[in-house]
Amino acid sequence: MSRAIAVLRPEPGNRVTAAAIEARGRIAIRLPLFEVAPVAWEVPDAQDFDALILTSANALRHGGAGLAALHALPVYAVGAATADAARRSGFEVRLVGTEGAERLLADVAAAGVRQALHLAGRERTIAAGGPVAAVVTVYASTRRTPPDIARLAGGIALVQSARSGSWLGELVDSHGIGRSGIALVAVSAAAAMAAGPGWERVVTPAAMTSEALIEAAIALAD
Repeated sequence: MSRAIAVLRPEPGNRVTAAAIEARGRIAIRLPLFEVAPVAWEVPDAQDFDALILTSANALRHGGAGLAALHALPVYAVGAATADAARRSGFEVRLVGTEGAERLLADVAAAGVRQALHLAGRERTIAAGGPVAAVVTVYASTRRTPPDIARLAGGIALVQSARSGSWLGELVDSHGIGRSGIALVAVSAAAAMAAGPGWERVVTPAAMTSEALIEAAIALAD
């Protein structure tokens, strides 16, 4: 029997990923570990910047009407999902990073960007400095404990951020759920490291896409 695959990302992405897993005939458990909400922000003058850095589609989901004032800025995005969301929001995507925020910053600098604006969550890994001239908070994610967290036992968990990996580790330990019975599919090495040791197995696909994560999870589940 195929093992259940736990989707930990916040809504609305959680149900999208879970539906994709179920469409493949597998069992998906919807366990969002965070709730994301917009934060009021003051839109800076786009003329002060030469690029826009995005590391999460949440910046586009929750940025609101102010995003339109920044459409002239080319986007440097982490991951295909963020890039696709940027295009749907009317932005031109200049580069899609596939190896996390640190590598993206190196690529941004190499491209000659000197005054980038980063739209981010309240908790973030990128700070102002180097090619990043300013960081503006447009959303916040709050940790939550799913009431059915015990369903993780014996399953496969999709870890799509370092914060998710860290909180997952805390949750299973505090609820007495054995790590050794859970396999992880992590979006990056940083996400896997944040989850800590002791898991049954940790797999990090070569591509940072939802499709690659789902494929890896199904391979482990079957």
